[in-house]
Amino acid sequence: MADTKREIERKYEATDATRLPDLSRVAGVARVEKRGVTELDAVYYDTADLRLASHSLTLRRRTGGADAGWHLKFPVATGIRDELHEPLADTLPPSFAALLRSRLRHTEPAPVVRLLSSRDVQHLNDDDGTLLAEVSVDTVLAERLAGEGAGTTATWTEIEVELADDGDPAFLDAVEKRLRKAGVRPSESPSKLARALSETTPVRDGKSRTEEAPQTAGDHVLTYVRKQIRTIVDLDPAVRRDLPDSVHKMRVATRRLRSAFKTYRRILDREVTDPVAAELKWLAGELGVDRDQEVLDQRLGDRTEALPGTLVLGPVRGRLTAWSAARRTGSRRRITDVLDGKRYLALLDTLDALAADPPLRPAASRAPAKELPRAVLKDYEKLARRMDHALEHPPGPERDAAMHEARKAAKRARYAGDAAGPALGKPAKRFAKRVKAVQTVLGDHQDSVVARDGLRTLAIEAHAAGETTFTWGLLYGHEEATADARERELPEVWARASDPVLRADLKH
Repeated sequence: MADTKREIERKYEATDATRLPDLSRVAGVARVEKRGVTELDAVYYDTADLRLASHSLTLRRRTGGADAGWHLKFPVATGIRDELHEPLADTLPPSFAALLRSRLRHTEPAPVVRLLSSRDVQHLNDDDGTLLAEVSVDTVLAERLAGEGAGTTATWTEIEVELADDGDPAFLDAVEKRLRKAGVRPSESPSKLARALSETTPVRDGKSRTEEAPQTAGDHVLTYVRKQIRTIVDLDPAVRRDLPDSVHKMRVATRRLRSAFKTYRRILDREVTDPVAAELKWLAGELGVDRDQEVLDQRLGDRTEALPGTLVLGPVRGRLTAWSAARRTGSRRRITDVLDGKRYLALLDTLDALAADPPLRPAASRAPAKELPRAVLKDYEKLARRMDHALEHPPGPERDAAMHEARKAAKRARYAGDAAGPALGKPAKRFAKRVKAVQTVLGDHQDSVVARDGLRTLAIEAHAAGETTFTWGLLYGHEEATADARERELPEVWARASDPVLRADLKH
């Protein structure tokens, strides 16, 4: 796996007349150490349609400096990126190719921009000699290598302030205050590549095209659908890197898409979307192999840690760890194989085609206030039927199953409200919030059902090994109490979500 570094930096405009102020006067800085000038030569790669740049991704091969090699940067937040590094080679490293597969698909990246930078570096150190930040003045020559503006060059000078590893981001505020006082202003470009592309792209006559705000019911649904598609693509590298919650978020995006296809079937033709939904269900199932066990591990681990030590009898933690490891063996490899497989890449291509040429039905042209409430309330009615069915059963396996089905309906109704929110405003958002509360209660109840099944299995294995089952039984009892509490809580939470006024507001 490539080396990863969290890069936190800020960029500033510089001119020929710009001079760095005395940064030793910044609070916390004891010494400014001049590190000399380094010559950097970086070639940036992308597709012909700049697919990586449109996702704020940076792929480059750089020589010169201490970190020569291939660099791949993923945006985290404004001024924060994760930078991955692989050694210098003539071809794209396989690890980077995998992380970019959801964007590149069947396309090979090619050189689009070359940047020659003369970097004058200073280190800001504290009184112990510890590095606080690196400040550089970069004189840049950019050359467009392909696409519009090929052969065009641009030059500029900029100042970069990069926080040291494990540094306090507040220190950058102190540096910026000093720079602003000297007349230095933040750069309008988020990166050198963005500036190079901007300054080497020919200016066309007339105003640039801006994306129009959604007008029709179809516009709003498509905006939501395209957002989920982009989320799946964006999360692909995070899942491959095993970043926290990435698998869960990708599964949610697949579920939201499937729900949108069902909820808004008067807008999107189900003859087209049903086969896509089936593939999304397959993908969610593959991702769930790892995620479901992760949730169960966290729940049982937390329950065990909350017990007093005197009540943890026998090798409980060791057995829990071994049981989890056995159930998760190969799951990460399996997910990677799925994401590298032809079926998944074909699904991404299909989603792109659907977003570009959506199968709209006549209702798509109707006003959002007329069409969207109808769809949301239809999902609510399905939820209401399932809730009535669940609440009429006494506690037991039948109620557990009915509550699980109600949970699925609550998710769909909530997603319907979320999708309609931008068009219908506060009424849809209030509806989604109330239904989410129902989903949360039902979800905790279902997690308890699954946890009890796992605890029973663990108790059987412990008994067969001659171990005491006291702690497993105790944890089982805790889960039973949790389920009972959620069942008592549910009628009140459902009453708030089923308020007639809430539904009436959606229609107006």
